[in-house]
Amino acid sequence: MSVPPSSELPLLRVIGDADGAGDRSVTGLGDDALLALHRSLVLMRTYDERSVVYHRQGRVGTYAMFWGHEAIQVGAERALAERDWIFPSYRESAIGLLRGIPAATVLQWWRGHPSGWWDPRASRVASICVPIATHVPHAAGAAWGARLRGEDTVALVFFGDGATSEGAFHEGANFAAVMRAPLVLLCNNNQWAISTPVTAQTAAATLADKAVGYGMPAVRVDGTDVLAVFEAVRNAVSRARAGQGPTFVEALTYRAAPHGTADHPEAYIDPERVEEARRHECLGRFEGYLRRAGLLTDEVAESVRAEALAAMREAIAAAEAEPPGDVSLVFDHAYGVPPQALARDLAELRRIRGGT
Repeated sequence: MSVPPSSELPLLRVIGDADGAGDRSVTGLGDDALLALHRSLVLMRTYDERSVVYHRQGRVGTYAMFWGHEAIQVGAERALAERDWIFPSYRESAIGLLRGIPAATVLQWWRGHPSGWWDPRASRVASICVPIATHVPHAAGAAWGARLRGEDTVALVFFGDGATSEGAFHEGANFAAVMRAPLVLLCNNNQWAISTPVTAQTAAATLADKAVGYGMPAVRVDGTDVLAVFEAVRNAVSRARAGQGPTFVEALTYRAAPHGTADHPEAYIDPERVEEARRHECLGRFEGYLRRAGLLTDEVAESVRAEALAAMREAIAAAEAEPPGDVSLVFDHAYGVPPQALARDLAELRRIRGGT
């Protein structure tokens, strides 16, 4: 198939203006499914906001926010089957909540506690990747492996715009295209790689243009529109499952929160652009859509928020009830044959920590 220049692609939307102009429906999503999407968006938003508070209270270390990016994560996950794999970056640290991973577990991951891990085989959610783009080849390999085994399985990998400037992204994308691996490459283009704007990263008209070089199709979608993301990813998944190879999905949004809790974006970002993004953030847009459809009332919205907040409070209590981790875990699997000095180092660390 011929691959058109991605810069000619339209920006896909389902949710229209605040007055409803441009609203349309998505096949396969009934009222219950739409309300389930809303609950997932609220859960993710609540997790993110409470995690920032948790950090400010000194109860968790550095945290990478995803405020305003929930539609990308929720829409994409809803388009997958339970058997499909998800490869998250740190910006999608809580994606496992949508697959049944307890919020306490994800909180413990940010706290560096041994209980902050899960078996990826059970949830089909790979470990959170912090290095930029290094998980793209992992996802491509997993997808290719599934194809070799004759499995009806797709892998989806999340990454940011900054990852498209990394060699690992290009290696993974090229491999997936050559091997026709059932992979969805989902780029969260929020316009910033920490303090570097996307215009300083690439001369390409769009990030989706990068797909042309690998002979794979691309789509561009409004990343604040959960229904558009769902539709775009569902189509990409169907294509992958049919043996037609990978698709690049560029989800456009704007980073309205800092890169992370250690970031000071006021030094480089346009505050007026941030406020505009906040006025058009994804949860509010979807709630407006649901209200126009007669599916969401103030009472229902408040109930969903209260439920999510209660779940987060329980998760925080559960996380903090865990006993401190044994420091020996830091040493146990560092070497196949531990050097003699390692035992002395462990003993010294125990002494510093008061014997724990």
